[in-house]
Amino acid sequence: MNILRLLFELFLLYMLYKLVFDFIIPVYKASTRMREQVRNMRQKMQEQQQEPSSHVQNDQPGSNSSQSVDKEYIDFEEVK
Repeated sequence: MNILRLLFELFLLYMLYKLVFDFIIPVYKASTRMREQVRNMRQKMQEQQQEPSSHVQNDQPGSNSSQSVDKEYIDFEEVK
């Protein structure tokens, strides 16, 4: 009976080991990495909002970029 109990306890320890090192630690690392990426993205967005945008010059009336986009538009017909 002691051998069965010992085997059962070893099996439980093995399962606990697999749970910790194959599930909990990778999930923790992935969540930490995602938090860091979100923090970096928010920081970059705040920096872009604070500095003057170079897109303002392209959106002025009389800009050729908006006219060229209208000329490049091709209307399509649905094929049946």
